[in-house]
Amino acid sequence: MAAPAGRLPPPPPLPEYSCSYVVSRPVYSELAFQQQHERRLPERKTLRESLAKRCSCSKKRAIGVLKSVLPILDWLPKYRIKEWLLSDIISGVSTGLVATLQGMAYALLAAVPVEYGLYSAFFPILTYFFFGTSRHISVGPFPVVSLMVGSVVQSMAPDENFIISSSNGSALNSTEVDTKARDAERVLIATTLTLLVGIIQLIFGCLQIGFIVRYLADPLVGGFTTAAAFQVLVSQLKIVFNVSTKNYNGVLSIIYTLIETFQNIGDTNIADLIAGLLTIVICMAVKELNDRFKHKIPIPIPIEVIVTIVATGISYGADFEHKYNAGIVKSIPSGFLPPVLPPVNLFSEMLTSAFSIAVVAYAIAVSVGKVYATKYDYTINGNQEFIAFGISNIFSGFFSCFVATTALSRTAVQESTGGKTQIAGIISAGIVMIAIVALGKLLEPLQKSVLAAVVIANLKGMFMQVCDVPRLWRQNKIDAVIWVFTCIMSIILGLDLGLLAGLLFGLLTVVLRVQFPSWNGLGNIPSTDIYKSIKNYKNIEELEGVKILRFSSPIFYGNVDGLKKCIKSTVGFDAIRVYNKRLKALRRIQKLIKKGQLRATKNGIVTDAGSTNNAFEADEDIEEPEELDVPTKEIEIQVDWNAELPVKVNVPKVPIHSLVLDCGAMSFLDVVGVKSLRLVVKEFQRINVNVYFASLQDHVIEKMEKCGFFDDNIRKDIFFMTVHDAILHLRNQVKSPNGQDSILETITLIQDCKDPLEFMEAELTEEELDVQDEAMRSLAS
Repeated sequence: MAAPAGRLPPPPPLPEYSCSYVVSRPVYSELAFQQQHERRLPERKTLRESLAKRCSCSKKRAIGVLKSVLPILDWLPKYRIKEWLLSDIISGVSTGLVATLQGMAYALLAAVPVEYGLYSAFFPILTYFFFGTSRHISVGPFPVVSLMVGSVVQSMAPDENFIISSSNGSALNSTEVDTKARDAERVLIATTLTLLVGIIQLIFGCLQIGFIVRYLADPLVGGFTTAAAFQVLVSQLKIVFNVSTKNYNGVLSIIYTLIETFQNIGDTNIADLIAGLLTIVICMAVKELNDRFKHKIPIPIPIEVIVTIVATGISYGADFEHKYNAGIVKSIPSGFLPPVLPPVNLFSEMLTSAFSIAVVAYAIAVSVGKVYATKYDYTINGNQEFIAFGISNIFSGFFSCFVATTALSRTAVQESTGGKTQIAGIISAGIVMIAIVALGKLLEPLQKSVLAAVVIANLKGMFMQVCDVPRLWRQNKIDAVIWVFTCIMSIILGLDLGLLAGLLFGLLTVVLRVQFPSWNGLGNIPSTDIYKSIKNYKNIEELEGVKILRFSSPIFYGNVDGLKKCIKSTVGFDAIRVYNKRLKALRRIQKLIKKGQLRATKNGIVTDAGSTNNAFEADEDIEEPEELDVPTKEIEIQVDWNAELPVKVNVPKVPIHSLVLDCGAMSFLDVVGVKSLRLVVKEFQRINVNVYFASLQDHVIEKMEKCGFFDDNIRKDIFFMTVHDAILHLRNQVKSPNGQDSILETITLIQDCKDPLEFMEAELTEEELDVQDEAMRSLAS
């Protein structure tokens, strides 16, 4: 029956768990458990045995190693020709057309002639086909990486280095840029950078450090790529307007470029501007249609290819170059260049940039590859991907290419048109090869503004990442801050320094989250062994005289102070201050008894007539300097410190007899952490509060043993398997009725024993050190 109009249907009922369980077992401390259950000792192998096992070889292992190095040997024999070949051919042709155009467009970002973009869309695919583990990514130029390459190229070969003087027949000479020499130098720099990036990636892969990409979190990558999209947009605006600007690099370069572009906007070429704007509008509109109707359209409309062909025909027919002075592609050489060794002497000047480009290119490729691997239920090997792209970029560096990774839009085309394997990638490379050999001349009348507009139209997906910020803010504010910080820094500092700043900031947030972790005071859910935060749940029971603390972090030198603050907040007092105050009260009681101003009788505490009891003066604050000096030994008498004292010293009340630390979230300890925990136990033991540990992992206990945590007073029987074990132990403890003496009995003992008092008094004047120093000395011993 349908729900009434305007009313929402009721939510489905929650599942009911009617089953229950009962477990009967002893209360286990770590010591009791280890005595009852024999622990399996780790098997230790000699270096010779380890090397022998690693170096041993069998047929099965040899085949496995060969397939891991050459993944093509794994998937190619399983290729389903009848089912996949036609789909791969269609996908390869579609992707190849897009790759041809994008290669030319992204060459503008890399600051090299457009034909080198075609080479970069062809050569990397040839090697990735053999070494790559992703079946769907389309290897080639990517706008962010191309822009990073262009930044290095322009900084090392700026226009100012190629100024030449020319004479136009008049008396005045003018200066102009030697574009031929400049472009040749920039190609050398770009190919050298590609070779160095490939070497770095190959080294990373061989050293099995593909984990480095884990430090590039999704919020960081999102902020970085959005900033890169903004930089790409600014760099292409001057081409759309066809205005000249200086090549700025470094801090605030994007701002300077934007300012100068709009300062020279009066020189805009109208023909280029109209062509560029029309291209942007048409491409974005058709792309939107492709996205909305992707389930109905078997093949996405290759709008970039269509627009390019139409724009080339119009530019050629209307002769835009001569009639409107439009900027066109001009000469595109046909065929391939012979392999050349790039000048490796330039490595030292570009090492830092090459490192950041290598990591960013790899991160983008692996991120995209994982998306499609998850979708089609296969896995990609992160270290092998480093090797695959390293080999591809080294190979491409000899053939005048710039750095390759994968492009989101090309990969989406390859997958959506039915691509099943990298056979589609090889076919797309064949289409690019045809363009290099035969179609290059046909594209010479194409306006550069159209290529720039194609680049801008493909930035939509990266700009839409801005919409992720509100969602991130709702889900995790720290991730949202990382996104915004990385984006702003990448815009202000440039892509390489911005990425480094974002990475360091992200690591800083991790350090701060570990340094200031969450903690909870726990209580028991009645009739269960479940312990939850007393702040977050109602009907929580707390055992009288017991506090339970869960500290959700490893304990190391950076957060030991935070641990102490959490303990103080949980128990409600400072153990050191309580100890100091108790000593101060005992000293005053001793002095009054020695002077005869305080006597203990059966009827209570009385003072002599006419005498002044200085003990009742206002108590100074513990923070004052004179209160920091306390005796090194505790006075060997017991006092009921929760009763009213005969001296006016503000001794904090200690309402507990036990503290249980839930260490289930403690994954490791360092030396400082062990010493700090030992000091905490000692401090509480001095004020008659026992400290217990629960849920410690075996390797943490081993670390504590190695660091000398245990002694005669701190034994393993204070370590329990669970919090509930510790609580049951405390409930079953029988408390001695003579555990504490009254203040009357204590003072009587002091009066009867004059000699020990004099000894203690003399000892107090000779040794006065801070209790923390004494504790640290005892730890050192």
